[in-house]
Amino acid sequence: MGAAAAVGAQIASSTKEAATAAPSADTGDNGSGVVPFHGARQAGVTTAAQAHGNFIGLDLDAEISKDRLKALLRLLSDDAANLTQGKAALADTEGELALRPANLTVTFGFGPRVVNMVAPAKAPGWLKELPAFSIDRLIPELGDGDLLLQICADDPLTVAHAQRMLLKDSRSFAKVRWVQSGFRRAYGTEQSGMTMRNLFGQLDGTTNPVMGSQDMERIVWGHGGVTPWTENGTSVVIRRISMNLDKWDKLDRSGREESVGRTLKSGAPLTGLHEHDEPDFAALNPVGFPVIADFAHMRRARPDDTAQRLHRRAYNYDVAPGPGSVSDSGLIFVSYQADVDQQFVPIQKRLDELDLLNEWTTPIGSAVFAVPPGCPAGGFIGQDLFS
Repeated sequence: MGAAAAVGAQIASSTKEAATAAPSADTGDNGSGVVPFHGARQAGVTTAAQAHGNFIGLDLDAEISKDRLKALLRLLSDDAANLTQGKAALADTEGELALRPANLTVTFGFGPRVVNMVAPAKAPGWLKELPAFSIDRLIPELGDGDLLLQICADDPLTVAHAQRMLLKDSRSFAKVRWVQSGFRRAYGTEQSGMTMRNLFGQLDGTTNPVMGSQDMERIVWGHGGVTPWTENGTSVVIRRISMNLDKWDKLDRSGREESVGRTLKSGAPLTGLHEHDEPDFAALNPVGFPVIADFAHMRRARPDDTAQRLHRRAYNYDVAPGPGSVSDSGLIFVSYQADVDQQFVPIQKRLDELDLLNEWTTPIGSAVFAVPPGCPAGGFIGQDLFS
């Protein structure tokens, strides 16, 4: 063997060893945290939201066959299963980057084309574009898609590496339609379980169901509520909402709180003291007007019908501002629910009709996906639909 060949063999061997090595012992940090990939349900839906999230919409090649789609899903599932457990993907040339999963989850969503190709009899009626709303200014390049990859972890390097590996898997089958990158507070900045803040400074997701509760089962998985499209399946709506922070800056603190119906500091309703206090919509101020106005966001978003509740798993975004602006920021609004038409659409209609926050927010992207069940070890996401 020549010198160059010997060196190459040594490098390849070292890379393979590093890529397949077990994660180092936990030293109290978050890097070695793992979330199981295999199971009846996909991770990343009711998993506690991680600090970083990338959302990728893929368009399948025009002539892709059902067998080719199955091959793609198997490849993606195998690599996602390894990456989430701190192991290198099959053709991972930078395997060292996979060794600290930092609670990585990869969640798959199917657009109408995928479900209709694989299991048309199971295609839910809500798997389509949302109704047109007057507040929307949608950009086609930020919506729809055949396949969703939701990649979340507590480390941005882990997210970036997982994204690259999964897109390498996809490039012979599909093209990237859009990528949206979001963030929350960095791991360790706040105690776990705290409600996230959006870039308006508001607590975002106060009314979410409690993890592991019967409410979560009903709202997300349809148990005791609407009928899910398939057992252990759910739906996800992704809305990219631009926030006009430059205009928001001109509003005083009391105006900001009245527009939402909550105090900024604690997130409490204007009629309460604590974040999770029940609002009193009948309460009047000294001059006889409602303390929480009819146009307040929380009043419009809060349904009288509890069947319309959602599980929000949103992320902030912040990109380079255009000329003359200070910011180009907003919210990647991500909501999981058993049925889009019965849960998400009625709320959005009320917000479209009357919500003072519409003065500072504009939906610019929109997508709906069916979330299939999880899979057992050795299986792949969507396999039950191929039966």
